[in-house]
Amino acid sequence: MTFTSLEEVREYFKNDKFATNAGMQVDSFSDDEVICSVELTDDHKNANGGIMGGAIFTLADLAFAILVNNIHKPSVAAQVSINYLSGAKGKKLFARSKCIKTGRSTTVASVDVYDELGTSVALFTGTAFKL
Repeated sequence: MTFTSLEEVREYFKNDKFATNAGMQVDSFSDDEVICSVELTDDHKNANGGIMGGAIFTLADLAFAILVNNIHKPSVAAQVSINYLSGAKGKKLFARSKCIKTGRSTTVASVDVYDELGTSVALFTGTAFKL
């Protein structure tokens, strides 16, 4: 694996300015799972008062990026999709990424996005290409 500590992951991904400027953080990582989170604020809301899809996507994408780059660095997204399942009911979102399959040139992962109340907010799947 690429990273040896949570501090090393945080140091590397602090340069992911879009996510970090939006308040997203890395909570934990292991060889097969990454958890990221964000405290929701008015800055994350859309015109209707719900959490903007882009904020949800960014959190999922960060968890995906950390997982696949821990498996092989550098890796970049080749294809991703997201299904929005429900509006967030809580004040904090979490994204848990897990590896589905890793091969010679690609890694496929899923990311579950949920709030602290247990509401399933989105399901993200992605394929990363190993550079």
